[in-house]
Amino acid sequence: MNLSILDITIIVIYLLLMVGVGIYFSKKNKSSEQFTTASGQIPGWALGLSFYATFLSAITFLGDPGKSFGSNWNPFVFSLSIPLAAIVSTKFFVSFYRNSGEVSAYTHLEHRFGAWARTYVMVCFIMTQLARMGTIFYGIALTLNAMTGLDMRLIIVVAGLCIIFYTVLGGMEAVIWTEVIQAIIKTLGALLILGIIVSKIGISEVIKVGLRDDKFSLGSLNFDFTTSSFWVVLIYGFFINLTNFGIDQNYIQRYHTARNAQEAKNSIWLCVFYYLPVSFLFFFIGTALYVYYSQYPELIEALKQQVSIEKNIALNMLKPSDYGDRVLPFFMKTQIPTGLLGLLMAALLSAAMSTMSSGMNSSATVFLKDIYLRYIKKDISAKKQLNVLHIATVVMGILGIIFGISMIGVKSLLDVWWKLSGIFAGGMLGIFLLGYLSKKIQNIHAKIATIVGVVVIAWMSFKDSLPLQFQSPLDSKLTVVVGTLTIVLVGFGSYRFFLKNDK
Repeated sequence: MNLSILDITIIVIYLLLMVGVGIYFSKKNKSSEQFTTASGQIPGWALGLSFYATFLSAITFLGDPGKSFGSNWNPFVFSLSIPLAAIVSTKFFVSFYRNSGEVSAYTHLEHRFGAWARTYVMVCFIMTQLARMGTIFYGIALTLNAMTGLDMRLIIVVAGLCIIFYTVLGGMEAVIWTEVIQAIIKTLGALLILGIIVSKIGISEVIKVGLRDDKFSLGSLNFDFTTSSFWVVLIYGFFINLTNFGIDQNYIQRYHTARNAQEAKNSIWLCVFYYLPVSFLFFFIGTALYVYYSQYPELIEALKQQVSIEKNIALNMLKPSDYGDRVLPFFMKTQIPTGLLGLLMAALLSAAMSTMSSGMNSSATVFLKDIYLRYIKKDISAKKQLNVLHIATVVMGILGIIFGISMIGVKSLLDVWWKLSGIFAGGMLGIFLLGYLSKKIQNIHAKIATIVGVVVIAWMSFKDSLPLQFQSPLDSKLTVVVGTLTIVLVGFGSYRFFLKNDK
């Protein structure tokens, strides 16, 4: 164990605090409405911090510094796209969902196109949540393994059980208020890490070396869609964040927890206001670590040797991108003083727990509303609905743990998450926009569009498995973009085709 008794005590106190929040709110959880929407009594400022905490997951905590350490700031363009998605979402989507009266984001799809559309998008959502939880579980295991030497699988199981426990007990109200606490802890943790690094080398040195080595580059400004250029990441980010705010149950469900529609809209802008500067902070941390270890290369030699052995790569062939995700945990392990390390570990745990608890709750809500009440038994008591929600939360948590264990050994957290989210998000957003943009599009048009869209998404997602002449020339991040546009355009095109032939 590389953690001191003080550090371990701080982490245990944090975990007990989170469990305590769940126990406190468990007294109020007497109905499915309270469990899923906190009875619509959450203030806008708290909801904004909750959204912010969901964005600021362990993927951000580890993946963003890892990317800027190993490469440059190209992924930061994703964060720059969030205000663009917020403009569209606050203008159109929040009121739409609030006025629908449905907690599930997918009920209206059945009204528009039939049960198949609701089921397809619901499955995409659940797969997205499992991918997200698995990626985050792996991120937290990677860090705690570096700190303690404990087996990654054990870490994932123990952390998962803690999150399941307080999510089942407290419901959405516990999720949101723990995320408020976690948002503050994570932000302070980021500031503390950067302060320690800068105190060793100076902020001017970070800027000077970063500029010299082109570490602050946001990517090529050429309209090149075959590589991860500025425009590719910006467009990708816009579509992914439009999916988040427009069709992701994680977010839609929380619109209903706000006291009114205006507070729900304000919470999105509060999230943007909080997240942009902190995202900047994490990318700056990665660049600062690059400069720090450039000046003191002997301090990172142990990590490089470990990665060289694990990945069977010659030491002189290792690139910073090969160990980027491990740099921040390694720095915390070797350079952070006792006591402060415990606080930072609590911050990292909070980064993991906030996203996964809301994911478990929203997935359980989808199971109740879109599967159980739709296909299994429609009329059940309030107590029975609450029991179903509890069981579904536990099952989703266990599946998330399994996904996390299966991801052990991936090269880059951010790359894996971007790929998986692109595969599932394209179909979700495409069908939603098709139904939202025109009332004339009917079931048959949506079915044709979805079939074509799924084929295109599969073609782009697994292009590396195809012969060279059949591979998509576009960067894989554009999967969600092309998939969404394909569904929308084919849907409108098939409508025009049928309309013309009917005449």
